[in-house]
Amino acid sequence: MARLRLPVLLVLVALVTMTPFAVMVLVAFAPPGGRTLPGAFDLTRATWENFSAVLSGADVTRWAANSLVYSLVSVVLILLFSSMAGYAFAKKRFPGREVLFWSFLATLMVPFQATLIPYFVLVSRLGGVDTYWGLIVPTLANSQAVFLMRQFIAQLPDELFEAAKIDGASEWRIYTTVVLPLITPVLATLGVFVFLWHWNDFLWPLVIGQSSAMRTLTVGLATLEGENVAVNQVMAGATITVLPCLLVFGLLQRYLTDSIATTGLKS
Repeated sequence: MARLRLPVLLVLVALVTMTPFAVMVLVAFAPPGGRTLPGAFDLTRATWENFSAVLSGADVTRWAANSLVYSLVSVVLILLFSSMAGYAFAKKRFPGREVLFWSFLATLMVPFQATLIPYFVLVSRLGGVDTYWGLIVPTLANSQAVFLMRQFIAQLPDELFEAAKIDGASEWRIYTTVVLPLITPVLATLGVFVFLWHWNDFLWPLVIGQSSAMRTLTVGLATLEGENVAVNQVMAGATITVLPCLLVFGLLQRYLTDSIATTGLKS
């Protein structure tokens, strides 16, 4: 019985976690009359009508494209900048390095809501409202990503970098041929998290995307609920929103486990 306690607890937690997703999918496939759980449980009446109504009746495809641009571009740029900064903070020696790093890391304690208005005022004065760059650029300075990169790169042996310098490699070549191949697991792990953060982001896209054409999928679904759209169609839109997250996690799951397995290794 003692051995069964942990598995039973994990199963219960998994059931509690999966129940809202299961209900969402059931209601999404239920006919208009199956808005509640008893009606949604009748799988013989499952229909694609709600999905077709959402895709045809609103700018869901445009919102999904905006979310993809917002998420993918942010992932690429954040991984690039954070890996460069992490390499500099971990392996380079320069005056004020520790003060600069910990000052940058201290921004984690500042809630985004406290900087929302200054961000919006600055971006609006630069003409970034209702633009992709206004949506993406303010999110690129990610201190958590820099911290993760710095901690991972600091574990890499210094002998690798010294050997590359002896062979005459430039800093850019060391970064591209030594650092990047060795940090592939943490890049994939961080890429998944950054994608999920931006795909599910609501507050900043709501503030900066003031026209229907610049809404992301999360903001667009919220507007559907405010327009008295049927619950089945809202759940169908929510199901569409979840699919890219599951796809990204499924494709990069191996790198996630590799990153966890290699954490703490010095050589």
